[in-house]
Amino acid sequence: MSARSVAKAASSSDALCCDPLTQAPLSQVEADDLAQVLAALADPVRLRLLSIVAAQGEACSCNLEAPLGKSQPTISHHTRVLADAGLIVGDRRGKWTWWRIVPDRLATLRRVLGGR
Repeated sequence: MSARSVAKAASSSDALCCDPLTQAPLSQVEADDLAQVLAALADPVRLRLLSIVAAQGEACSCNLEAPLGKSQPTISHHTRVLADAGLIVGDRRGKWTWWRIVPDRLATLRRVLGGR
């Protein structure tokens, strides 16, 4: 994982650190961050992509075209949106990027939404 990916994941997971919605109102910063995460998850292709990466533990961009039925530029767009939301991080190996979920980000999202 590149230093940039680690820093981005850390800053993304730090931003979404509020009490569950049922316990306290969100600040503007928390609401903005949560909206970005939820918008990233609101697309069926991105939900499927995230589930593939999570199920495999790590997935190469090169192996996402067939299961998603999408072109490589489309895969790149969707991985970028998920990465910008802090849900996945990439590690460049040669010409391909290998993606992993950010477990702490998902755990924080679950907690904010009132899950355990």
